[in-house]
Amino acid sequence: MFQPIKSKSLYESDFHLWLEDTLTKLRTRQVSELDWENLIEELETLGRSEKRELESRLETLWENTIEEQQRQLQKLLSQSPSLKRYLDDVFDPSWQYALTKVRKTYPKIQFPDQWAFTRADAFSIEEFNDLHTDPLG
Repeated sequence: MFQPIKSKSLYESDFHLWLEDTLTKLRTRQVSELDWENLIEELETLGRSEKRELESRLETLWENTIEEQQRQLQKLLSQSPSLKRYLDDVFDPSWQYALTKVRKTYPKIQFPDQWAFTRADAFSIEEFNDLHTDPLG
C-alpha cells in the first residue's frame, strides 16, 4: 500500500529560516500563519534555558572563574530582571552543590556550611576582592 512521505516542516529542516519567518509573521501580525506549536515549544525552552543558565552560573561562581561568573550573572539579571525571583529559589541549593564540590577539591580547608555574606555580595566583584583569601595560600 502506498503511503505518502511526510515532508519536513520548515522548523525541522531549517530552524534559522523558520525563526526569521516567524519573526516576520509576528511583526506583520500574521498570527493565523504562525507555527504555534513550535513557537510555544521554543518559548518554553527559552525560559527553561535561562533558568538552567542561572543555576549553572551560581554553581560555578565559587570556582576559579568567580569574577567572570559575577559579570555574567549581573548581565543575565539586568537583561532578565524577573529571574531575580527564581534566584531566591535556587541560591541556597546552588550554594550547597558548589560547597560539596569545593570541599572535595580542597578537603583540608574548612568552608562554612552557610553562605556567610549577603546575597548581593555574591554578585559584587569589589566586595569579593576585598574579602578573598586564597584557600591554598
